[in-house]
Amino acid sequence: MDLDASVIWVGITNRFAVLLNVEQKEGITPLLTEEESEEYTSHSITRHKSRGKFESKIGKVVYAFGRYNKISRATIPINEDYYLLLTFTKEATNVDQIIMQKVLVERHMHKFVA
Repeated sequence: MDLDASVIWVGITNRFAVLLNVEQKEGITPLLTEEESEEYTSHSITRHKSRGKFESKIGKVVYAFGRYNKISRATIPINEDYYLLLTFTKEATNVDQIIMQKVLVERHMHKFVA
């Protein structure tokens, strides 16, 4: 949460799309209920797994990103079993930079281990 002011929600999920931990920025009213977040997570992980079909030709997914009218969201594989989900404010314009230079660098520094 402290990597960038535009990050308003962080979730860790396993490969079965079970949210293991969620943190939300104080003062932010969630757009999705807890149940809706779990459903969204399930769809995100399913989409991520479907991309594996093309991995041998285009490489592994570094992250998947969706920009919506009210927020932006990213799904970042940590390893084969866990994923980092991030939600950004709608004003965030430098999401690729945040993910590539802050989130992924931080991930490698701490070597996420489940």
